[in-house]
Amino acid sequence: MTDQQAEAGTAEGQGPVEISPDLADRLAAKREDLFEKFEIPEGFPAAVREEADEITDDVQPEVESELETRTDLRDMTTWTTDPIDAQDFDDALSIEERDDEFVLWVHIADVTHYVRPGTAMWEEALRRGNTVYLPGHTVHMLPPILAETVCSLVAEEDRLAHTVEMHLDKETLSFEDIEIYKSVIQSDARLTYTEAVDRLEDPDAELHDEIELVWEVTDQLHEQRKADGSLVLNPRRDKAHTIIEEAMLKANKAVTHELMWNRGVEAVYRVHPQPSPDEWDEALREIQELEGVSIPGDSWDDPRKAVNATLEQAPERQLGKIQWAVMKVMPRAKYMNDPFGGHHALNFEIYGHFTSPIRRMSDLVNHWIVYQNDVPENLIELCDRASERQKAAEQCEREYENFLEEVGLNPDAVTNRGLEILADD
Repeated sequence: MTDQQAEAGTAEGQGPVEISPDLADRLAAKREDLFEKFEIPEGFPAAVREEADEITDDVQPEVESELETRTDLRDMTTWTTDPIDAQDFDDALSIEERDDEFVLWVHIADVTHYVRPGTAMWEEALRRGNTVYLPGHTVHMLPPILAETVCSLVAEEDRLAHTVEMHLDKETLSFEDIEIYKSVIQSDARLTYTEAVDRLEDPDAELHDEIELVWEVTDQLHEQRKADGSLVLNPRRDKAHTIIEEAMLKANKAVTHELMWNRGVEAVYRVHPQPSPDEWDEALREIQELEGVSIPGDSWDDPRKAVNATLEQAPERQLGKIQWAVMKVMPRAKYMNDPFGGHHALNFEIYGHFTSPIRRMSDLVNHWIVYQNDVPENLIELCDRASERQKAAEQCEREYENFLEEVGLNPDAVTNRGLEILADD
C-alpha cells in the first residue's frame, strides 16, 4: 500500500464531507429547533465573554505568579494524547517505574483557577451543565477561548494544572498512596492517537519508553477491570484509546476514593444502577439469537462478563447489535451527592468525574471540592442539574444524528471529517 493510499483511508486523508448550501441551511435550522427544544444556549452572555477575554489576555505572567504556591513539575516528562479531531487538550500523562511501585501522574488543566464560584463563567457552566457534541457542531460549556489558551496543555508552554499522583502496587496496581495538588507543568509533546501508537511501536521514537511503560500498566488495568466484572462495550479499541481511558478511569477513581474514604466529604458522585435480572436475561437472549454469536457457557452467571466474552468473539458486523441490546436495558447513570449503589457498568463501588472540567460541570464542581475541601450548599441541586443536562444533551445528539441519516449523511463521517459547504454553481 502506498503512502497516498494509506492516507486516503484516514479521516484527514479523505477530507471533509461535502454538502450543498441548501442542505447546510437545513442542518442549521434543525440544530436551532433542537437547541430550543432541549434548552441548549449557544451564544454566551456578554459578561461571560468579557471574563474569558480578560483572563486569556496574557497567560505567562499569571502562570509565573503561581509558581511559589504550586508544585513545579515542568521538568517532568509529560505528554498529551487525543483524537485527531479533539477540541480540548486538557489532560496529560507522566509515569515512572520505581523499585516497588509505578507512579502515574494525570495532569488536568486547572479550570477552577479561572472559573470560580461568583464568576459569570461559573454560573454559565452550571446553567449549561456540559458541552454538547453534535456531528460537525459543538456547543461549549465554557467559552472556547479557555480551551484554546489557558486551559490547553499545549506542548512547550507552562500551564497551570491539577495533578493526581498515584502510587500503584506493582503486582495489584492498587493505590499505595494518592496525592492531589495544584501544579505547573510543561507538556513535551501533543500526540494524536495514531502518533502515540506509532511511537509505541518504534523503539527509537521520542517518548517510546514512557508510552511503552504506560501501555503496560494501563493494559494490565484494563484486563484487571474486565476480570473484576467491569463491562467493556468497545473491546477492540487501539492501544492509545486504552491508555487514555484506563488512566482517566484510575484518576477519577483515585479522586473519589480520596474524597470518600480519606476526607469523608460529599461530592458529585457518578451512580449507575444495575438492570433487573429479568432485564439482563432479556438482553442476553437477544444477543444469543444473533447470527454467528454465541455466549460462552461459563460466563452466563455474570451478565457483564458474558457480554465482554461475547463481544471479543463475535463477528464485526454484530458488535453494534450486541452493544444496543445491552444499552436498551441499562438504567441511566445519575450524578448524586452520595456514592451509595456504586457504578454497575464499571463495577466500581465509588466513582465520580474529575478529568474533564472544561466540558462537564460535575468535574468542575469536584475540582472545587478537592481544592477547597468544602462542599457547595446546593450540591444536591447541582447533581440533579448535571444529570438533567446530560440527558438533554444525549437526546439532542441522538435526534440530530437521526436527522443526518434521514438526509443521507453518515454521522460518524461528519464527526470524524467535518463538513464543507460547496459553492453554488
